[in-house]
Amino acid sequence: MSADPFHSQPPDAARFEATRWSMVIAAGGGAADSQRAHRALEHLCTAYWYPLYAFVRRQGHSPHDAQDLTQEFFARLLACNFLGDADPAKGRFRSFLLGALKHFLSDAWDRARAQKRGGGVQPISLDAESAETRYQLEPADESSAEKIYERRWALALLDEVLKRLRGEFIREGKENVFDELKSALTGGKVPYAEIAARLDIKEGAVRTAIHRLRTRYRELVRAEITETVASPSEVDAEMQHLFAALSA
Repeated sequence: MSADPFHSQPPDAARFEATRWSMVIAAGGGAADSQRAHRALEHLCTAYWYPLYAFVRRQGHSPHDAQDLTQEFFARLLACNFLGDADPAKGRFRSFLLGALKHFLSDAWDRARAQKRGGGVQPISLDAESAETRYQLEPADESSAEKIYERRWALALLDEVLKRLRGEFIREGKENVFDELKSALTGGKVPYAEIAARLDIKEGAVRTAIHRLRTRYRELVRAEITETVASPSEVDAEMQHLFAALSA
């Protein structure tokens, strides 16, 4: 990716309290709307389970055990008094989640084997088959498990953004336009003339559409990151950290 996708305007601080991770932290501090916060936590876990699954695999667990452990971890996370453990000092959801997983792996393996993991409940949708296929296709990497986790987290975040962006085009009945323009987000050479011919529009219109696409993409990246930090002051630092993780 040739351009920094994390450069955009700061979010509206007045709206920040409605974001997902800050909502979870607020509920942990005694806010009344714990049900809404639980839904926010469940959404975040659903979006970002793969980096955790891959981290468990990196610890030497088999695909089957990694699937079971990841599901059990989420079952405990969503069923137990997690909100009471969340506080502003925990900061980024990314860091909190990895710390919680490490704690779970260090002392819960025996308990998880003694009782059917998750009580037979699938707390989130975890496509273990595709996850393992994806894991096997990843290149060998001698970096620490934590650094690899952060890179996978950044990639998962960008994947969420692309899903949201694609969804916007689909709702406007322009899925084919998105499919033609999305290559412009990866920093490669954009065949403007070819795209214009396929969409039956002028080349100048393609350039304008790509400019708007990139602008919206940057906005959505910032919005997605905002969902995973505790305060507006952390957004820029998290963006820089994740962009560095992608470049590592």
